[in-house]
Amino acid sequence: MSGRLILVRHGQTEANVERRLDTRLPGARLTELGRTQAQSLGSRLALRPPTALVSSQALRARETAGFVETESGITLQVREGLHEAQAGELEDRSDLESHRMFAKVFHTWHTGDLSARIPGGESGHDIVERYVPVIDALRGEYLDGGAGGDVVVVSHGAAIRLVAAYLSGVPGAFAADRHLENTSTVELVPTDIGWQCVRWGAYDPPFDATPQQPWFEPEAAGATDDPMG
Repeated sequence: MSGRLILVRHGQTEANVERRLDTRLPGARLTELGRTQAQSLGSRLALRPPTALVSSQALRARETAGFVETESGITLQVREGLHEAQAGELEDRSDLESHRMFAKVFHTWHTGDLSARIPGGESGHDIVERYVPVIDALRGEYLDGGAGGDVVVVSHGAAIRLVAAYLSGVPGAFAADRHLENTSTVELVPTDIGWQCVRWGAYDPPFDATPQQPWFEPEAAGATDDPMG
């Protein structure tokens, strides 16, 4: 079982630039920079073409994965269940208070309470219950007993961080506070008892659970950061 599950955050979108909570399908498209990021991602992944290439239904994920498809020659599969954590009543809002409310629920999930729910949106349980079966199916199809190639899944920052930590046991304090830049990856390898995380964005294991200053605070994030990574 040498193949990896590579979870990729999509390229930069118009909503990222505007700091909008953009979660509802189909969502915003890539910016020019986002397309450049996706092109670079495709070139990197083409050096070791994956066995399977999958994206969520969101436009930004499909556009990002399309560059990987072109560069690698691997046909893109679009699967349900891999979309972003749904922001409910906070959808399309960009004010700091909405960011803080979203982040509070997100951090609550990472302390172990998956029942917390964004008003009108999803709980952590909702995300895990729709996302993990897709990952399980991909593992069964391509990784367990397969030829050893990687499975690339282009998805979304908040959902990737929650599910990757849930599957691999990465400390919640680490996962909650480590922003994923656009086209950054979280890489998991299957084991006899589940999954092991071998890469988280710019970080290698072991993953230090020491909390950082919360990314959603202006003095920590900076004016150009976005709330969904």
